[in-house]
Amino acid sequence: MNRISARQILILSLTAVIIIGGYFYFRYTYKITDDIPFAQEITLIVLGTVATVLITAALLNQQTAVEIKKEQSIKFLELKTKVYESLIDLLEEMSLTDNIASEEVIKLQFLTHRLAIVAAPPVLEEYYRFLQVITECTRDRDISDNYEEIAKALGRLTVQIRADLIGEKDIQENYTSKYIEFLITRNSDESVEMELD
Repeated sequence: MNRISARQILILSLTAVIIIGGYFYFRYTYKITDDIPFAQEITLIVLGTVATVLITAALLNQQTAVEIKKEQSIKFLELKTKVYESLIDLLEEMSLTDNIASEEVIKLQFLTHRLAIVAAPPVLEEYYRFLQVITECTRDRDISDNYEEIAKALGRLTVQIRADLIGEKDIQENYTSKYIEFLITRNSDESVEMELD
């Protein structure tokens, strides 16, 4: 929940003082202009204008805050997507060679740090398990014999990445995480079988 800052309290206090003071001022003005023709109407017009300006300012201020928050969320999602795409691209690059070069291992280490900045905790946990599989499968720097195991680990990682990026949309469309995991695993298994045949 958002905490109210000292500046916001000051602004709210000043606004309350102005509104209460303005009310009594306009009430006083309205009473003393009782004998002057059109004076009360002009006072009411001024009062209505002031109220409209205050309400409009408050709404615009709130709208600006919402827009800024929305823009920050979009930028963060774009950054997160870019990091996930870099990870998948590097893993694809590593899979296309029979031997893993030390350059690719260094890239993977840096991607690990990028993931630490943007990834959700479930993604980080699954990425750790994925790294354990990669480490085990590449002890001799040859991954050609372990495609199936790596593909399954990558499928589980992909499930978590998808949940992090668009999980809410899946929930709204009544897709369970188990069903999505089943689909990704099935597709991963199918692609491994195509590759091995």
